[in-house]
Amino acid sequence: MPDNKTMKEMQTEVDTYISQFKEGYFSPLAMLARMTEELGELSREVNHYYGEKPKKSTEEEKAIEEELGDMLFVLICFANSLNIDLQDAHDRVMKKFNTRDKDRWTRIED
Repeated sequence: MPDNKTMKEMQTEVDTYISQFKEGYFSPLAMLARMTEELGELSREVNHYYGEKPKKSTEEEKAIEEELGDMLFVLICFANSLNIDLQDAHDRVMKKFNTRDKDRWTRIED
């Protein structure tokens, strides 16, 4: 697949990967638990880089980028398991921000 994948392509790629296993997608509750676990790992990394809790010398180096990738994978699995088109979900959210919340924050003036 190309470097600049669309959301549809990412959802298809994840579905192709998961579909090769008999177990398939986890249940929605298990998926939510997995997402919570990944969010905790991301939070820990952010805290190490930007917070007051440096890593111990014995801790493995993980990047925020890797943890965000894990979150994205689980999010795509969650969406796929519920037959949710993430592009459509994104478009709906952007419409909401561009209408309901259009004057919520101070704009940068040109």
